[in-house]
Amino acid sequence: MSWLTGQWSQVGEVAAKAVLMYAVGLRVGERRTLAQWTLIDVITAVALGAVVGRTTVASTQSLVTGAVALLVLVAVHRVASVVRFSPDGSRLFDHRVRVLVLHGEIRRRQLRLCGLTDEDLWSQLRQRGVLDLAGIAYVLYEAKGTLSIVPATAVAGGLPLGLRRGLEGAAAYDLPAPADGPV
Repeated sequence: MSWLTGQWSQVGEVAAKAVLMYAVGLRVGERRTLAQWTLIDVITAVALGAVVGRTTVASTQSLVTGAVALLVLVAVHRVASVVRFSPDGSRLFDHRVRVLVLHGEIRRRQLRLCGLTDEDLWSQLRQRGVLDLAGIAYVLYEAKGTLSIVPATAVAGGLPLGLRRGLEGAAAYDLPAPADGPV
């Protein structure tokens, strides 16, 4: 029956290690909402969860060993977060924007490269009230996996700065030259 209940003498140890690992994680972790997480944030969170879980329940895992592993993961994450601010680091850690729809035409190769099907795209478009691609200038697959839908009316007078910035580094897309000189 010990396989079911474990050793009652270890319950206090497990509880104490869980509280302490939680406290260490709270003090050293960055404050960001889930909507702002990047790929490195998700990977770090999974690794931290594994360390906390292992340290908490494994009687052979000391609190110090778990805390050191947790601190190292957080330090590596912080370094990676800082490196993302450089252009080379950003290219290393962040996905590039992809143009999935260009002037009403689906770019299927870009969909495939993002791991999306036509139905995935249409599902997301319908949820945003887009039922037809006529009148859509761009659908961008953003670095964090969200879609940005740009109606043709938004680009009638040229590319707004925010859109131009997104398209400048977009994968497999050549930004058209401005009609009235550099922006």
